[in-house]
Amino acid sequence: MWLFPEEGRLWLRWGIAAVAIYLLGAVLVGLYWSANPDSFDPVAEAKVMAEQRGQEKVVNGYTTTATLINVADILLHKPGGYLHNDIFPPGVWLDNTRAWEFGVVVQVRDMARALRKDFSRSQSQSREQTDLTVAEPQFSFSTDSWMLPSTESQYQEGINALYRYLDKLSNPTNGNAEFFARADNLNNWLGDVSTRLGSLSQRLSASVGQRVVNTDQLEPGSDEVATEDQTVKTPWLEIDNVFYEARGTTWALLEFLRAVEHDFGPALAKKNALVSLRQVIRELEGTQETVWSPMILNGSGFGLFANHSLVMANYISRANAAIIDLRELLSKG
Repeated sequence: MWLFPEEGRLWLRWGIAAVAIYLLGAVLVGLYWSANPDSFDPVAEAKVMAEQRGQEKVVNGYTTTATLINVADILLHKPGGYLHNDIFPPGVWLDNTRAWEFGVVVQVRDMARALRKDFSRSQSQSREQTDLTVAEPQFSFSTDSWMLPSTESQYQEGINALYRYLDKLSNPTNGNAEFFARADNLNNWLGDVSTRLGSLSQRLSASVGQRVVNTDQLEPGSDEVATEDQTVKTPWLEIDNVFYEARGTTWALLEFLRAVEHDFGPALAKKNALVSLRQVIRELEGTQETVWSPMILNGSGFGLFANHSLVMANYISRANAAIIDLRELLSKG
């Protein structure tokens, strides 16, 4: 026995059909939005940006700054735009893409801070560049603010401030913007990079569970006994998110390192460190290989199935080891 009259049943059918079409469309759009952006050539893109802005010469530091702008711009304007703060389908479903975005955001923040704190200053007592004092906190804004203000609007203000710095940097008559491509400046940023990669490597390795020594120190005089080791394991539902966060981190970091190779080339060559930097880049390139599996597999270390997290951790650990060697070269007189 029907609970609705004939006219009501018709509207019900139309409603169900509309919802089904919407969900199907959301799934198809979500598949398109899930594709991660391709890599780009920082040096070539910097030249294009200079031509578009009517700047005849790509000065030192231009490539690094332009790369930061391009990475942030891709984050906001890739297919689907910025999804981390979406509250409606399909964006709200795409947790892997949102994790990828977060990895990129972390690297953008670190590079913006390095520009403000180190690269644009001749020494610790020199004044900060005014446009960079605007850009850096804008990128530190919450990643998931939907409106009033939205995350996109704050990040765009950061990009606009970077453009102002870039224009001043390329103007030889303007003394308000400089870029100091010194080994000590680069070493400071690489220290942050190493810390990020070390943490990611541990989180990726925890996909299969790790027994680690408990390094937590108890309060002096405490009667508690510290356990000798503990098990650290990433929750099953978060394994793919950690993987894509690492993939986003390494995508952005690759672009920055290629830009740094160009701008800091003389300083790196003087320290015999160019080969070491290129080795870091080579290791990180492996993290961007195509993932052919429709899902991130979590097989055991020597089991029948692959473990994508352990493969990613391997690339990142080797890159981090190369960065440690690179920093040692840079710190030598």
